[in-house]
Amino acid sequence: MSNFSIASAQFNFVVGDMQGNARKIIDAAAQAVAEGVQLLLTPELAICGYAAEDLFQRPSFLAACEVALQTVVDASSQWPELTIVVGHPKAALHAPHGRCYNVASVVRGGQLLASYRKQLLPNYREFDETRYFVEGAQTCVFDVAGTQVGLLICEDAWASQPARAARAAGAQVLAVINASPFQMDKVGQREQVVAERVRETGLPLVYTHLVGGQDELVFDGHSFAMNADGSVVARAPGFEEKLLLTHVDTSGPAIKLSGEIAPQGDTNQQLWQALVLAVRDYLGKTGFPGAVLGLSGGIDSALVLAIAVDAIGADKVRTVMMPSPYTADISWIDARDMAKRLGVQYEEISIAPMFEGFKAALAQDFAGRAEDTTEENLQARIRGTLLMALSNKFGSIVLTTGNKSEMATGYCTLYGDMAGGFAVIRDVLKTRVFELARWRNANDPFGTGREPIPERIITRPPSAELRPDQKDQDSLPPYEVLDAIIVRYMEQDADIDSIVAAGYARADVERVVRLIRVNEYKRRQAAVGPRLSARGFGRDWRYPITNGFRG
Repeated sequence: MSNFSIASAQFNFVVGDMQGNARKIIDAAAQAVAEGVQLLLTPELAICGYAAEDLFQRPSFLAACEVALQTVVDASSQWPELTIVVGHPKAALHAPHGRCYNVASVVRGGQLLASYRKQLLPNYREFDETRYFVEGAQTCVFDVAGTQVGLLICEDAWASQPARAARAAGAQVLAVINASPFQMDKVGQREQVVAERVRETGLPLVYTHLVGGQDELVFDGHSFAMNADGSVVARAPGFEEKLLLTHVDTSGPAIKLSGEIAPQGDTNQQLWQALVLAVRDYLGKTGFPGAVLGLSGGIDSALVLAIAVDAIGADKVRTVMMPSPYTADISWIDARDMAKRLGVQYEEISIAPMFEGFKAALAQDFAGRAEDTTEENLQARIRGTLLMALSNKFGSIVLTTGNKSEMATGYCTLYGDMAGGFAVIRDVLKTRVFELARWRNANDPFGTGREPIPERIITRPPSAELRPDQKDQDSLPPYEVLDAIIVRYMEQDADIDSIVAAGYARADVERVVRLIRVNEYKRRQAAVGPRLSARGFGRDWRYPITNGFRG
């Protein structure tokens, strides 16, 4: 055996752009060769991107993946000393319902030498892999510079059997290619799980991970290498593309890995980077030239604006303040202040004339009835209509500004403040909204030199400002209580009695659970947004709208 280097291509691939993804792999191979690397690992399903969902069931999609894979195989003839592991789907003959295999293929010198089929297919929360894939059963061990490398794909490393089988087949180093969606605290959890595998097998391991935003999912990178004692010896930075180099030292009695270790960052830093990446990639990959949002002078729209500017730049963000008769002076003063701080386009359109026009049109029908949430929602829907008109005229996407606490309880207006194309903070609880705002004011992760959010926006009591002297807490429990109940019921599947036993008033718990249940119809019509928590309202929350169960 001789010493060698492994490169992890922590790259941002685009779902369905097979030839573009193939070019990225070829470019990574050229860079790896220039760095003296002998083994290049690409993420899970790098050829087609993760997750392609029902595209996997289209034969033409799988055929295009085969063509792109062959492009990489042909290009590899330029570098006969470089082994490339490529993630891709492959049609499974006679498989039921058109399912395919999730494959990692070993390519070298213009030849496809071997392939490994993912064995463990996650089918929980955001994962639907048994819908698309057939389980593999065989191990794959291949030679690099006299060292035997065993292949695994993502979930295979979260259980003991595949890694043990690779060791039994002669593997001396494990290589895991991955597409594991980000959620809070998942970065450390991954390393803890992988540490169990390396201690069980006594084998060092290189973990190559995807980075980028894909619809609801964010992939954070943080590729790493770990020695057999469970120590992390190399780590790529999170939320950015990186070719992580790991040196493999075979000179001693045990193989040792080494490299540079980037810090993980704390929870709020990771969340901020995830939100910025989600916005940047959603707009960039779908082709929107910019974003427009309603700037109310409140904390939610302020946070979304700060994220958007960090993601795509101030020159691509347009803000609109739309005061109503109930808008406080400090709201438009703070909105102007924030827009000026960030240098974004800002304008004010009063909705008062339109609001009066709607009320006049409905006066005969509403005669004898007091004003209520109907008139409040009219204001929100006027604002939604104006924002969508600007989106239609100028092509920019509307970013909605509702948070998870509001999405859970229905404290939002369908076709009003819910109108838009991307719900940036739909998986951020209100208590975390305040934390992130304070974090961003105290930190400058992208070197903008700005403290973006006026302090008064953070400290004033939240209000929808749709009726006189309105405060959020008039309609909801205190956010500390509300959010704790949401986490227990929605993310942890706790029942009402156990939440009450944890110290929360039964009336509050029953009220919040009821609001979550009856507002499912609203969430089904909400804009897509990034999943960041252990469970978000989206692909990993699937409850019926028509539902007689009360629990």
